[in-house]
Amino acid sequence: MPEAGAADTSDSTRQFLRHVMVVGGTLREWNDLGEQRWAHRVETLGAIVGQAGASYLTLRAFEPGDDAVEQDWWERQIGNCHVMIDPCGDGRDRFAAAMRRLDPADPVNEATVAEALYAPADCEPDLILVLGEPNRLPPSLVWELAYGELVFVPLSWDELAADHVVDAIADFAKRERRFGGLDETDESIG
Repeated sequence: MPEAGAADTSDSTRQFLRHVMVVGGTLREWNDLGEQRWAHRVETLGAIVGQAGASYLTLRAFEPGDDAVEQDWWERQIGNCHVMIDPCGDGRDRFAAAMRRLDPADPVNEATVAEALYAPADCEPDLILVLGEPNRLPPSLVWELAYGELVFVPLSWDELAADHVVDAIADFAKRERRFGGLDETDESIG
């Protein structure tokens, strides 16, 4: 039995943070950030996510945008955190590409699809920080919306700062994840 005031970690709805995703900006906005600011952003956010105990951080464009600039997927190790930069702003394109990567001999199931979508990460995002208003979901997210915990921050890509990620992680830590299930106190509909 935990001491008085200590957190009860036996609750199965409390999960460890393994993978954080930050979704924001268009490919033009990403390009306009410049190499030096990108490097600083990756270093800072990777360090924060790693300190929170997560092994993976994915930075993903919200959408391609009207004046899209070609961007490459890349990755970097920051301490214990593997940071992936994913410019694909269309979740349907990403999903179709993942399906093409599946080995025809392997079964198509949730595990094989998730592996194709997130590799080299070995898990889906637990926390998804979306830069933008909560009344519009990013078209870059298709699969992730099923089980990731969403935190919306009404900012532009250029305004993202370390404190926003720290606050989102703190918000995540207070949540009880039900992975689509109802809380025991929720009433039945119907």
